[in-house]
Amino acid sequence: MIKLPEDNSKIGIALGSGSSRGWAHIGVLQALADMGVQPGIVAGSSIGALVGAAYASKQLDEMENWVSSLSWKDLLGFMDFSLLEGGILGGEKIINFLGQCLGGIDIESLPVLFAAVATDLNSGREVWLRKGDLLESVHASIALPGLFAPVRRAEQWLVDGGLVDPVPVSLCRAMGAEIVIAVNLNGGIASRHADNNNFTSKTKPAETTKDMTPWTRFSYQISTSLNEQKEFVLKKLLGESRDTPGIFDVMSSAINIMQDRITRSRMAGDPPDILLTPHLEEIGLLEFDQAAVTIAEGRASVERMLPLLEHVLKKL
Repeated sequence: MIKLPEDNSKIGIALGSGSSRGWAHIGVLQALADMGVQPGIVAGSSIGALVGAAYASKQLDEMENWVSSLSWKDLLGFMDFSLLEGGILGGEKIINFLGQCLGGIDIESLPVLFAAVATDLNSGREVWLRKGDLLESVHASIALPGLFAPVRRAEQWLVDGGLVDPVPVSLCRAMGAEIVIAVNLNGGIASRHADNNNFTSKTKPAETTKDMTPWTRFSYQISTSLNEQKEFVLKKLLGESRDTPGIFDVMSSAINIMQDRITRSRMAGDPPDILLTPHLEEIGLLEFDQAAVTIAEGRASVERMLPLLEHVLKKL
């Protein structure tokens, strides 16, 4: 365990964007806590804002329990298709669910300094959300264009913070951090091509219906028909094969390329004191049900950088 002063307000952590890879932030924060490092300043972009909000409100363990139980079926239940609101999904179902733990909290009341990054859809400018409703700020920061509808805040339409600042190191410093630990989830993902075979469902062989009662056989045929229609839609969205990318696959690859380039440029101008890079190249845009893998790799990324962490933090 690293010996640190009781006041951790000089230590900031910048939690980067990365969609479902973002559960790695949970492992990072837990591993740091095990070492005695509990950042007093948290800046999050996109999924980093969501996990950062849970940490700042002392609900990280509750979030881990929730994400660890997520299944693909649960994820489908959160999908409220709404093509008329500026995104494939309205996002209200997931926000209403998150409101159970993050709702009714003002950022100013948090025991840890917190801020989220969003993007002004009209001007393209970076927006720092440091005051006001915590859930609304997280909602704006995770509003991935094309997938989730933008969020109205005062006179602005806000979308995902990863468009302008995937790893908010500068925001951390502006909030007073003297040492910044950054978590970059976008390294090495630009060339990733998703394997969507895991998303297709397996239907029951037809020969197994011979022993069914007429009513059971009828119910089974209806269920099979619906599953086939669902599978058809998912194939169009997620891609029918490795050679035929779907809508989400194309959108994911484009966002990955953009965020990787922006991250490199931003950190070249304002590098963090410590950079953690979980290796999660094979985790796709919407694989939120892979929490066990991503959290474990978040912990591993801290362990790989332990010598540097000890060297930098002992200066406090």
